[in-house]
Amino acid sequence: MSFLHHTAAPANAQLPNSTPVLMRWVLIATLPGVAVMTYYFGAGVLTNIVIATVIGLVLEAAVLNIRKRPIRPALNDSSALVTAVLLGIALPPASPWWLMGVGMVAAVVVAKQLYGGLGQNPFNPAMVGYALLLVSFPTYMTLWAPPQPLLPETLWAQVAGLLPAAELDAISGATPLDAFKHKGEAVLASEFWATDPLSLGTLDAWQHSAWAWLFGGGLLFYKRIISWHIPVAMLGSMTLLAALFYAGDPSHFASPSFHLFTGAAVFGAFFIATDPVSAATSRRGKLMYGAGIGALVMLIRTFGAYPDAVAFAVLLMNLCVPLLDLYSDPRVMGHAKTTRGQRLPEDNV
Repeated sequence: MSFLHHTAAPANAQLPNSTPVLMRWVLIATLPGVAVMTYYFGAGVLTNIVIATVIGLVLEAAVLNIRKRPIRPALNDSSALVTAVLLGIALPPASPWWLMGVGMVAAVVVAKQLYGGLGQNPFNPAMVGYALLLVSFPTYMTLWAPPQPLLPETLWAQVAGLLPAAELDAISGATPLDAFKHKGEAVLASEFWATDPLSLGTLDAWQHSAWAWLFGGGLLFYKRIISWHIPVAMLGSMTLLAALFYAGDPSHFASPSFHLFTGAAVFGAFFIATDPVSAATSRRGKLMYGAGIGALVMLIRTFGAYPDAVAFAVLLMNLCVPLLDLYSDPRVMGHAKTTRGQRLPEDNV
């Protein structure tokens, strides 16, 4: 997540809406979700965050040095730290260090710095890193372990990348979305749930994590770090489409609550889609942007190959942001109607 710099304040003052303050509130808002995920999935959640943070800060400093830009102000704004935390949360707990490294190179170097740094990136950096890893290393990206102790026996071997994929697969379990996605066309939903397809506590772990992300998102809204438009539009469009699918064939489609609370929907709605640099800016544009993400998530989940499609949906809608901003600008003061992408008379001067 990136935030624009605010340079109007004196050098020794920090406005409530300055970039470092905004970033720190985002980090604070992630704490409930991180705590719940750590409780259920173990310390691998924390190792992801720590490794991604170290690699991200080193990469940020290295690229800034190459670009002959000041290093300390960029590191102090915590934008690289937020990107690292979000990517670490999104990856399976206890991911190998090299997987984190590849993801952070894509996020910090390619998606952020190569476009000019903070405030210039057209795509969400954390989701660029996640999407690259999902396409390039699908085996490692789908190895989500079921609920486990805080310090599982294989933690350090996993983090060091010493366990082969076959052994990792043996200790992993399907996520609720993945299990339902691959249940088979001939299997009815009632039959699927009757077989108790998930490891003990898996469904509770994902649902409780979603509620924790909702609490953190509420904190961001309370502090006016984000507005309601994108999260409500995204979750609302997901609910609407899921309800239509479910009403049409409840034997093969999951309920709206299942889609909202067993994947990355809530996390994506409040912490990913609301990135103010890569998201739409006007109120109307935010509503269309969020609704588009929600619709794409449901379409990819239902008809695509990926059970949880938040990253791809966000990146696809990032592509549409310039057009949304162009045609969703409100009426300019002094003009009888909105320009909707037309040139203003003063633009020709």
